[in-house]
Amino acid sequence: MVEWIISDRPVDYRAAEREMEARADAIARGAAGEAVWLLEHPPLYTAGTSARAEDLTDPDRFPVYPTRRGGEYTYHGPGQRVAYVMLDLNRRGRDIRAYVRALEDWVIATLAEFSVRGERRAGRVGVWVVRDDKPLTPAGHPPEDKIAAIGVRVRRWVSFHGISINVDPDLDHFEGIVPCGIREHGVTSLVDLGLPVTLTDVDVALKRTFDEVFGPARR
Repeated sequence: MVEWIISDRPVDYRAAEREMEARADAIARGAAGEAVWLLEHPPLYTAGTSARAEDLTDPDRFPVYPTRRGGEYTYHGPGQRVAYVMLDLNRRGRDIRAYVRALEDWVIATLAEFSVRGERRAGRVGVWVVRDDKPLTPAGHPPEDKIAAIGVRVRRWVSFHGISINVDPDLDHFEGIVPCGIREHGVTSLVDLGLPVTLTDVDVALKRTFDEVFGPARR
């Protein structure tokens, strides 16, 4: 069984890292079960292992935390549902690419619960929404906005870090970085798309779709 943990107050980023690493180590030792931790952070930027200095455009706006997860710069803050996923990939297949794809599938299935079509794009990790409600790009295509980010770390074949879904964050806070190093596209949220969705609604959808995507771990 996967344990679901929900924090009802914003969690300090370094404290969350310590908790994740401790749980991942315990899972690897067989001393704890798998877990999904749902939380928010105070406003902050994180820099993944591929982050480029020029993509931090406003370094004094919020605290910046270098982290050893994959990916580039991302924003976390109130109104964004972060899901830290600590799974034993020894029992779920030692395939990191397949695991990242499963995280994307999970986000896409969760968004579908609200009749939002999330899509993946080659060369762009995360989940995207086509904005038919906005003017066409100069190339004549509808613009695409990012609605969810993915960044993972795996140690001893146990995963940690995970996903973030924009429910109702302050989208202006993303302006201090180039999110995930991608300059050509914007950022959106469920509320920005016109949906009166809460974090609790998203939590219910995440739980409902999790088993559809990941299924049970092999014994």
